[in-house]
Amino acid sequence: MEDLAMYLLDIANNAIRAMASLIEIVLINSEKRDLLLLSVKDNGEGMDDQMVEKVQDPFFTTRTTRKVGLGIPLFKQGALMANGSFKLESAPHQGTLIEASYQRSHLDTPPLGDIAESLVTIIQAGEAQTIRFHYEDDARVFDLDTDQVKEILEGVSILTPEVLLWLKTYIKEGIGQ
Repeated sequence: MEDLAMYLLDIANNAIRAMASLIEIVLINSEKRDLLLLSVKDNGEGMDDQMVEKVQDPFFTTRTTRKVGLGIPLFKQGALMANGSFKLESAPHQGTLIEASYQRSHLDTPPLGDIAESLVTIIQAGEAQTIRFHYEDDARVFDLDTDQVKEILEGVSILTPEVLLWLKTYIKEGIGQ
């Protein structure tokens, strides 16, 4: 995968498949701290210790449509190659936390990509889920909670094309993209 937005999409889709009702996403992009961090936490089915080890293996996948699962292994490898760290914590019926940090100035640190597009895609895929997104950089803090958006919409579907277009614009402005 070529950017963080693609990793975000992959990991959040895993959370949706794991029946999560809440997906919390944190993105920190700090030049001053030389840090790029992406964290995705869910309250889905979770995994036992054996499965946590397996999902970090590129030649393991739970999908039947292909024989490899590269998302998490590449996410981990990329973070470690860019002087960062990787954390994967999970427990059955408790959910999962996946977090990768990168040295922002490192040559191997991936670009952000289109974070707004990935978030809108996640919202579309998981309409029943609550998506909470927190973004920080050196100049701003931005938060989005789909439950709050749904409340404001007063019964209008969050999947309405005009709402999705507004969300994408709102997120782009909020994170300065």
